[in-house]
Amino acid sequence: MPGQLILVGRVAGAFGVRGDVRITAYTAEPQALLAYRDLKREDGSPGLTLTGGRPAKGGVVAQAREVETREQAEALRGLRLYIPRDVLPEPDEDEFYVTDLIGLAVETADGEPLGRVKDVRDFGAGDILEIQPQTGASWYLPFTREAVPQVRIAEGRVIAVKPDEVE
Repeated sequence: MPGQLILVGRVAGAFGVRGDVRITAYTAEPQALLAYRDLKREDGSPGLTLTGGRPAKGGVVAQAREVETREQAEALRGLRLYIPRDVLPEPDEDEFYVTDLIGLAVETADGEPLGRVKDVRDFGAGDILEIQPQTGASWYLPFTREAVPQVRIAEGRVIAVKPDEVE
């Protein structure tokens, strides 16, 4: 989707005394943040321009053009950082970006609507889709080939096998 921004990290605070910024990464490889370099704010305005850095637990410690002091870095704590969707490489076959799944219609092979993908979670046993039906509480569906035999991003829908316990 042109113009779409993808959340890739959040400023966790300052590191050291020279204005380095700790960034929690939401990417599979935290160092990818350094390669993206020009990080945006949620509204698309410039956020941070990373000029260097190194891996750190859960993210990176980076130098940013806009930050010169520890106080400036600390003032950015909580800033969410984004990149344009179109700078990401195309996923391999049977791989999907979470952002591409959110909002897709979920239906059975017979076309029975089950809801929409609200979120994708991993509580330690593999990815699961959080499905939000039109009414009622959301429910979870394992993101496996057995439970979700087809993902049709271009059509805006996911074909799912409805679990017996969901009514």
